[in-house]
Amino acid sequence: MLASTEGIVLHFIKYGESSVISTIYTRNFGRQSYLINAARGKKSKNRAGLLQHLFLVDLVAYQKQLRELHRIKELRSNSAYQNIPFDIAKSTQVIFLAEVLYKVLREQESFPEMFDFIKSTLLYFDLLEEGYSNFHLFFLFRLTEYLGFLPTTNKTGFEVWFDYKKGKMVPAQPSHPFFANKEVSEKLITLAGLKINELAGFKISAAMRENLLTVLLDYYQLHFDNLGEIKSIGVLKEVFG
Repeated sequence: MLASTEGIVLHFIKYGESSVISTIYTRNFGRQSYLINAARGKKSKNRAGLLQHLFLVDLVAYQKQLRELHRIKELRSNSAYQNIPFDIAKSTQVIFLAEVLYKVLREQESFPEMFDFIKSTLLYFDLLEEGYSNFHLFFLFRLTEYLGFLPTTNKTGFEVWFDYKKGKMVPAQPSHPFFANKEVSEKLITLAGLKINELAGFKISAAMRENLLTVLLDYYQLHFDNLGEIKSIGVLKEVFG
């Protein structure tokens, strides 16, 4: 049947001479793979240009249950970014987050609340003028709520360590190696309390930014065996190093 939905582009690969297969996180059907014919070349109507990392699209597709690959009939831009494609700091974060989302968004079912969170947060990020160097940290932390493993960041004592296994702050250093040190844990508590419009006030060093990213990715790794190596992290660290 023909079905219309909003989507967020996670990934695409070339297929044949002029087509592509794109993985898109949709509002109505969750994660889906789509074949887009004539997406490349002179007669493509710039369809491939719409399939960049985390671009927002509207699509009409031939959607069939139990089929892993569907075919797109119509594809158009939903909300064009004003700054992300032209700002190296923002575009690098988007490439990184697209890789993470490609690995963690596996369900082929509708989750409108998570879709709306991702879309609205990206649109705000696109227009954010200050403090956006820590956006990827904010996004990864907030996403855990929708993925089902939001950490508990209440302080339970004068000193705190973030215990990955328990998913919460603890008042004594854990006996296992899956924890963040006291300084990083304190910054994680601050990050947890931020609204997106308060990112400009979140001042941290490049080393702390890298430490927080490592903690968040290690925490994700405990919940997603398939997370593996994030290839884009090297470029991210180079840009914000």
